[in-house]
Amino acid sequence: MSAVATRPRGARKASSASDDTRYWKIVFFTNGLVPLIFLISDWYQGALGANPIDYVTRATGTLALLFLALTLAVTPLRMLTGWGTLNKLRRMVGLYAFFYTTLHLLTYLWWDQELAFGAAVTDVLKRKFIAVGLAAWLIMLPLAITSTNGMIKRVGGKRWKWLHRLTYVAAGLGVLHFYMLLKVPTRKLWNYGLLIGALLAVRIAVWAFKQATRGKKTP
Repeated sequence: MSAVATRPRGARKASSASDDTRYWKIVFFTNGLVPLIFLISDWYQGALGANPIDYVTRATGTLALLFLALTLAVTPLRMLTGWGTLNKLRRMVGLYAFFYTTLHLLTYLWWDQELAFGAAVTDVLKRKFIAVGLAAWLIMLPLAITSTNGMIKRVGGKRWKWLHRLTYVAAGLGVLHFYMLLKVPTRKLWNYGLLIGALLAVRIAVWAFKQATRGKKTP
C-alpha cells in the first residue's frame, strides 16, 4: 500500500493565499503599465495631437493623481470588503503613483525645458503651480525610497506609518497643482478633490473612533 504525502491544511491555505496575492500583483502590475503603453504607441504613431508636450504632461499628471487616489482608497476598501490582499497591493499602487508623477516631472524638465535647469528654476519661481507640483513630488520621494521591507525595519513601523501619511499631503498638493494650472475647476478636478477629501475624512473618522475606543478601555 503506497503512502501519499500531503501538506498540512494550514500550509495549503498559506500557499493558496500566496498564489492569490501573486496573481493580483501580476494583474495590477500589467494594468498599471497599460496607460504608458498607449502613450508610447500614440507617440510612435504621431497621434499626440497638435501639442504633444501638453498632451503627455496632462496625461501623466492625471495618471499620477489617479494612482494617488487609489493608494489612499486601499485602506477604506479593505475595511469595507475585508479583502486582505488589498494591503499587499498598496505598495505597488503607491509606487505607480510615484512613477507617473516622476514621468510628469521629467516631461516638463526634459521635453518642455530641454534640460535647461537654470531656466527650469526660474520657471518654478515664476509659476507657483509648478512649485506646488514639485513640492508634491519631493514629498513622494522619501515615501518611495522607504517602501521596501528593509527600509520599513530600518525606519521603524510606527515612524514609517506616520511618514507615509504624507501621501494625503502629496495628493492635496496634486489637486491644488491641477487647480492652479486650469484656473477654472473642471468636473474631473472636482471628482479628484472630493474623492481625496472623502478618503481623508474616512481616515480621520477611523482614527477618532480608535482613540475613543481606546479611551473607554483605559481605566
